[in-house]
Amino acid sequence: MSNDIAVDPTTPPTAGLTQIERVVDVFVAPSKTFKDILRSASWWLPCVLMVLFSFATTFAVKQQVGFERSYQNQIANSPKAQDQFNQASDAQKAQQLKIGVLITEIVSYCVPVFLLIGFAIYALILWGCFNFILGAQTSFGQVFATCFYASLPYILLNILVIITLYFGGNAEAYDYKNPAGTNIGYYLPDAAPWLRALLGRFDVIQLWTVGLAVYGMSIVSKKTIAQSAMIILGLWLIVTLLTVGGAAMTS
Repeated sequence: MSNDIAVDPTTPPTAGLTQIERVVDVFVAPSKTFKDILRSASWWLPCVLMVLFSFATTFAVKQQVGFERSYQNQIANSPKAQDQFNQASDAQKAQQLKIGVLITEIVSYCVPVFLLIGFAIYALILWGCFNFILGAQTSFGQVFATCFYASLPYILLNILVIITLYFGGNAEAYDYKNPAGTNIGYYLPDAAPWLRALLGRFDVIQLWTVGLAVYGMSIVSKKTIAQSAMIILGLWLIVTLLTVGGAAMTS
């Protein structure tokens, strides 16, 4: 007597998560989202959400701060830039402000483009590191999708910035490089620029996304969390050193 069990060929395969379920699960059950990326590397919904919240933040900055004030704040945050601006003639100051404000506005509205380019570069680096250093067999699309979903907590930062600007924000204190109080550097405006840059890297939202990236890439690459952390934290450390070094050189 055979023990084989007949399988109905018409039985549909188990359905994967919807895009909305993926987004929600990033915050409540991230393993489900990252496992589902192995089934489908679609990333359009987190991209759309980030673009929408980016534009909403830009609109809030324009309304509550203004691009001119935003640019002036950046000059004030850099002693070297402040000295150069103070030594310029009135005509040179006016020209510098005109160009600086224009660049600030263009950059603000082009954030979605920079977002896509940045994620593509980051994903390419991760894809190369995991495949060639750890011997994983991930596709670029899977890594790209993982980067997008792991970065979804930044939407909460956008929301916090918008709330801060509309309810109690100080236009003269606004810093687009560190716009919300999710790190110690935000609360030390008079500290040395390099120190503020260093403390700003230990941001609650940023560390959350780094943790999600470590966890997500360990699932997608089928490597251990320790191996994933070695790659991602190593890249985070390199960026931190470059950020702090850049702040020290321009201060």
